[in-house]
This record gives sequence, structure tokens and C-alpha cells, in this order.
Amino acid sequence: MRTQRQVVDYSLQKRALLREVHSGRVGTYEVCDASPYLISAARFHGEPTDSRCPVCRRENLTHVHYVFGDELKQSAGQARSRTELPVLAMTFSEFQVYVVEVCRGCGWNHLVEQYLLGRDGLVGATGTGRSADGATGIRRRRGVAE
Repeated sequence: MRTQRQVVDYSLQKRALLREVHSGRVGTYEVCDASPYLISAARFHGEPTDSRCPVCRRENLTHVHYVFGDELKQSAGQARSRTELPVLAMTFSEFQVYVVEVCRGCGWNHLVEQYLLGRDGLVGATGTGRSADGATGIRRRRGVAE
């Protein structure tokens, strides 16, 4: 997605956690704890992947995209399909997307990445880094828990 920015990748954290699980220092009951809401979101809004679950190795993982932002109002915190994200990005100025991988079989779940979407990141026709209305597109983040 061309407006995707401020990407945070959690693959190193995932690798470290899986190393702990496979060595026996962390039990599978601690990492296979997906809530019924997350499992349901994976079923109805998730994007199937070709990757096998790293814990049970029986089922493929599903990616669920959650959106958060002040402008989203009641829609904040909802799971959205990947196809809805470009429409939201052109509609709202700025919002966070959190991608969670879920195994619908054993309940493994882990945050894969987070990124920012929205109109504020688009470069205007002038090529100056400003949007068409002259704003720079730089916003201060307020009250975002990470």
C-alpha cells in the first residue's frame, strides 16, 4: 500500500518468543491464548496466509487487521479486511493498523506489524512534501499506547 508509513515489524520479538516456547521455558498455554473475539475476527475478516502455525504446525495462519484512530470514532478497534484499508486510507487523515497473526486451530496469536495509513502521508502534486491544501502532513502523536 503506497501510503503505508512508520512501519514497525515484530518478527524479532516473535522469533525470540518461539525460541522460548520450543526450548520449554514458556508453555504453549501461555502463547496459544487467542480470545474468542480474535478467533471470530480471523474467521470473518482475516486474510489466509501460506505460513503454517509455528506452534501446532497443523493449520495455516490468518492475518487480522485492526484499525485505531481518533477520526474512526465508533469504528476504532474493529477488525477490517485488507481490501477495506485503501478505502479507509483515502477517507481518513491518519489511523494506525495493527496486523495480528492467528492460528484458528491452537489459538497462537502474535502481533506481526503495525503501521500508519491515511491521507496525511500523501505527497501533493507540487512534489514539495506538502498536501494539496499546503499542510506538511506531519502530525504529533497524542496518547497512543504502544
